[in-house]
Amino acid sequence: MPRLRQVPRDRVTDPLTLFFYDRLFGAGRDPVAEPGTATGSPGDWWTVFALHPAILKHCVKGFQLYREAGLDPVLRELGQARAGWARGSQFVFSQHCKQLRAIGVPDEKVQAVAYWQVSPCFDELERAVLGYTDGLVLDGGRVHDEIFAVLKAHLADEQILELTYITCLYEMHATMSRALRLEFDDRPEPVVEVAAPEGYGSRDIADDISGGG
Repeated sequence: MPRLRQVPRDRVTDPLTLFFYDRLFGAGRDPVAEPGTATGSPGDWWTVFALHPAILKHCVKGFQLYREAGLDPVLRELGQARAGWARGSQFVFSQHCKQLRAIGVPDEKVQAVAYWQVSPCFDELERAVLGYTDGLVLDGGRVHDEIFAVLKAHLADEQILELTYITCLYEMHATMSRALRLEFDDRPEPVVEVAAPEGYGSRDIADDISGGG
């Protein structure tokens, strides 16, 4: 379950929130009692963000901006999918893999987003976009001049700004989704201590390695 409470339909007073409840879940349906969207996600991103209509509205404006961007949709979605993978968000990665397929990208290429560095599926600009995304997400904005030079050779400055903004926007969504355990990011922490067999603790193992008794 999400870490924050969800807002049932009968507690929603904001018209924009009700509009999206109807559009995504069906007219009159309560998405808390009956979760599930057409893409197979639970939909609890919407029911949690409904806690704060101003934040929801701001996010929706961001979605509108990325759909109206002049940037090639394939480049846009490569950045978003890779941002989800790099940030470890199964939700953002999964949703934008679906979107890549929806705009005609072959399945082999979609799968290769996860290992683009060793894949022959991508052209020079696409590789630069993926490398740029890793610089934004994994290196905190540290991007080598050679990567940026390829972007500059193919894209207008306005398009590079769009790519930067949209990719960082979806890194934010990936981070928030993980923190709040929304959608496909509602998963237990994978890094936990694995217990040793009963009666055989770490000190015993260290003694065995060092030859101690």
